Amino acid sequence: MSNLWFIALAVLIAIIAYMLYYYLVNKRSVTELNQNEFHNGLRKAQVIDVREKVDYDYGHINGARNIPITMFKQRFQGLRKDQPIYLCDGNGISSYRAARILKKNGYTDVYMLKGGYKKWTGKIKSKK
Repeated sequence: MSNLWFIALAVLIAIIAYMLYYYLVNKRSVTELNQNEFHNGLRKAQVIDVREKVDYDYGHINGARNIPITMFKQRFQGLRKDQPIYLCDGNGISSYRAARILKKNGYTDVYMLKGGYKKWTGKIKSKK
């Protein structure tokens, strides 16, 4: 029975270590911006919505381009390195993945909307 507890404890520690590692990697990849900060920088930035096209088409932040996270590795190269990149997703998860891809490829000025599109209260373009 003590071996079982030891294995369970080891698995739990491994899971916590894995989650902590990805939390720290994510935090270093991107700067989170609140609503006001994101809104204030919109005009100077490349705003990229990483949600799938169907969600983007339903409604998105004015001026945002759609590069779905499922296509991001193939399509991010069109982004400029000399302008800030503002990432937006549904709830604040996929932007981390996109930011890690960008950082790995030499992009340094990368930000994301904290809480994602679901929390956005600014102007949107939507299908009617």
